[in-house]
Amino acid sequence: MNETVLVVDDEERIRSSLRGILGDEGFRVLDTGDPAGVMELIARERPALVLLDIWMPEIDGIELLRRIKAERPEVRVIMISGHGNIQNAVAATRLGAADFIEKPFSVSGLLTSIERVLERESGGVRMPGRAAIDLPAPRSAPLAGISGRKQRTLARSVVAAGQGLHSGLKTGVILHPAPAGFGIVFSSVADETAIAARLENVTDTGYNTTLTAGGRSVRTVEHLMSALHGMGISNLLIKTDDEVPALDGSAIEFCRQIAEAGVEEQQAAVEPLIVARPIAVGNNGESIRVEPAGHLVIDYILEYPQPIGRQSVHFELTSPEAYMREVAPARTFGFVHEFHKLAEMGLASGGRLDNLILIDDEKVVNTTLRFADEFARHKVLDLIGDLYLLGRPIVGHVIAHKTGHSDNLALLRAVKASL
Repeated sequence: MNETVLVVDDEERIRSSLRGILGDEGFRVLDTGDPAGVMELIARERPALVLLDIWMPEIDGIELLRRIKAERPEVRVIMISGHGNIQNAVAATRLGAADFIEKPFSVSGLLTSIERVLERESGGVRMPGRAAIDLPAPRSAPLAGISGRKQRTLARSVVAAGQGLHSGLKTGVILHPAPAGFGIVFSSVADETAIAARLENVTDTGYNTTLTAGGRSVRTVEHLMSALHGMGISNLLIKTDDEVPALDGSAIEFCRQIAEAGVEEQQAAVEPLIVARPIAVGNNGESIRVEPAGHLVIDYILEYPQPIGRQSVHFELTSPEAYMREVAPARTFGFVHEFHKLAEMGLASGGRLDNLILIDDEKVVNTTLRFADEFARHKVLDLIGDLYLLGRPIVGHVIAHKTGHSDNLALLRAVKASL
């Protein structure tokens, strides 16, 4: 390999280290600590990749990234930061950065990031943490006509930023394309921790679905997982902090971002989990079961105190368009009196009037419903997200009565035990 890499960092020790590492890998390495001369250097040397520090004197890396992408949009840029956070990563990705890594970085983490960015342009991809993760066999989303269907990933990276529903902190997600067989994997901006979105990594289902691995957790994954399931995304690397942003409390914005980025069909085929016999769990009046069917069908019955009452929804996942039209816009909801309890538990700190449906004893107090049965549809949304934690799509008919995350995961465990 003889591609040119330009290192832009005001610390000589960092530049020296990168010269040695990248030189050993066969790159032609240029470096500078003078951000003012970067554009001239790029025009003259035409590097394949720029490693750009985000914090430098005179001009910050974000502004320099803006200039590079405006004047030389073909140049790939990886941002490097000693004070990385998801807000900086999201901002950089929106401006066109191909990746964002934090100092001190490992050699393997740096090289896999570079490999992913450069090979993406030539049609091949290997992702960070690929060898260290126990990956499932090739899988994809269970849309109608699943026989012979190919796996899918995004055509390009996308970002979404907002506030965590339970933490109340600003957060975001960066969705990177991934190769066939990779699955859905969450990763941190700050390190190489990888959390596969799989049943065995679920550690909490109280008021959201939380995944944990390697001493790190990411919570409230269910809306994003639902969008990935509904849109037929099989393989994805998701960089985020400790909580996925709530956005408007639904999955529709994730779907819009995916649709805008485009979906890339991959060569590997889908291997769905086809339900061969009825499997059921339930207690205390709550029940959920799955029966054989030709594609994913969900019947959900919700029973809540007024003003919600009894609602029922029938949904068939036959296409991404059906999911976006019938399920994705349905928002999460809660009663006013519940927020006092959640606050005592350190939850719902990010609940706002624009990211959930708020209900008192008589009516919805903060918004107009998108569907007459929006509450039940949101339960379907959550269920679709939780179902995807099997690491492969279910083909079956799910019938649920008054269930939540813990019931959904109980069904998945029963399904897994039956295999």
